[in-house]
Amino acid sequence: LMSEEHDPRELVAIARRSEEAGFDFLVQSDHYHPWVPEQQHSPYAWSVLGAAAAVTERIELSTFVTCPTIRYHPAIVAQKAATMALLADGRFRLNLGAGERLNEHVVGEGWPAVETRHEMLVEAVDINRTLWRGGYQSFDGRYYSVEDACVFDLPERPVPIGIAASGPRSVEL
Repeated sequence: LMSEEHDPRELVAIARRSEEAGFDFLVQSDHYHPWVPEQQHSPYAWSVLGAAAAVTERIELSTFVTCPTIRYHPAIVAQKAATMALLADGRFRLNLGAGERLNEHVVGEGWPAVETRHEMLVEAVDINRTLWRGGYQSFDGRYYSVEDACVFDLPERPVPIGIAASGPRSVEL
């Protein structure tokens, strides 16, 4: 589901047609901006995924790729991923990565070096897994804090996580 190429209504229609055509999975790019302005689109990925879950029954859905470190706090990612897993009846996978400046700088928090972003990603994954255990949880890391947070609506099994890798250091991570 190339959000840079289509408006959100068309992306939902593509999801429905993809399932009808027999496709097994769809990935939704999670970008704030398109790669180039000529692409003209960049709807909020999580709304599109929720709508796609509502119009499909079988096809797997996933992010491609969400950066849970700058633009989104990891606790918010944990909540929305759990919600998506429920809406998609277990057909959702959360793919995470260390991000790229084009889409993450928009909140004005700067753009750390790759080593720092990798450390932040590790903490973000830990926070997600902690919150998916249920109950009130706290986390005090180097980059993030979570205070008495509870994801109330959890799927039967934790959301599967994939990690994007672009080189040997990220593969090791």
